Amino acid sequence: MPASMTPAERRQLVQQLPPLRDADDRLIQRFLDAIWAENGLARASLESYRRDLEGLSRWRDGANDGLAGIDRAGLFDYLAWRTRHGWTARSNARLLSVLRAFFAQALKRGERSEDPAALLESPKLPRSLPKALAESQVEALLAAPDTESPVGLRDRAMLELMYAAGLRVSELVNLPANAVNLRQGVLRVTGKGSKERLVPLGEESQYWLECYLATARPQLTGGKPVAATLAGQVPLFVDIDRTPLSRQQFWALVKASAAVAGIDPGKISPHGLRHSFATHLLNHGADLRALQMLLGHSSLSTTQIYTLVAREHLQKLHRKHHPRG
Repeated sequence: MPASMTPAERRQLVQQLPPLRDADDRLIQRFLDAIWAENGLARASLESYRRDLEGLSRWRDGANDGLAGIDRAGLFDYLAWRTRHGWTARSNARLLSVLRAFFAQALKRGERSEDPAALLESPKLPRSLPKALAESQVEALLAAPDTESPVGLRDRAMLELMYAAGLRVSELVNLPANAVNLRQGVLRVTGKGSKERLVPLGEESQYWLECYLATARPQLTGGKPVAATLAGQVPLFVDIDRTPLSRQQFWALVKASAAVAGIDPGKISPHGLRHSFATHLLNHGADLRALQMLLGHSSLSTTQIYTLVAREHLQKLHRKHHPRG
């Protein structure tokens, strides 16, 4: 099959693989339980780890004792198979990271005497800079929803909050109602690894959030109580059926708002608002350490990529306005 397979074709290819064997299922679950206990990974991360390991197991179909007996050559063959079928270098690098963690656990438990992933080199990843919107584009995007309707008012509050607080999409749609402190103007966010951080709301986002809570949310819920999620939290943002919005629904919301704002929907994503938040803060003189805390990055090196974006902005200003630019 060609390397230009679409994501849908790759998913169909995986669905055609043999079913997961019970022995491998137990190994995978034991690994997930262990890293959850050690690192407190979020549910989405655990599900991603499971998908990666199940994919390898199903491709292998129990050959030479499945995951328990796979060697370096088998891992190399699987990575080569994925590359031929269009999986990206970034996706394969993430898989290799999961495999290293999986076999490290097996070594720790004495189930293996060697790590077959230890000598595999990670794929070289292209350096990609975050794509941020111009400040004028953000203003147009935030003003796009029709705030005369409860749904539009909710959408405006969500967009304002995501940009004001630099939230990840999952953090936004999973926000519980008790995460907001309007009196102090702060938001308690649970990010990756179940790590909590406090983020200031800002006057604009606080205003629209207050409007949503006072009028739109009661109209969307019909005055009825909202059921708690599986995590035991009452969601902050709800749809007309009193359930939280999914990531896909928020993606559609952003695309629709972009079209109204005159922005090419193909060049914007929900994560673009988070990138814009970080880039605009740096452009206006924010401290990199403070930005790291606001974004919830565990490492400063992750935050430093935004300095390249800010540097490009400064270079453009210099070329445009300096007499010898």
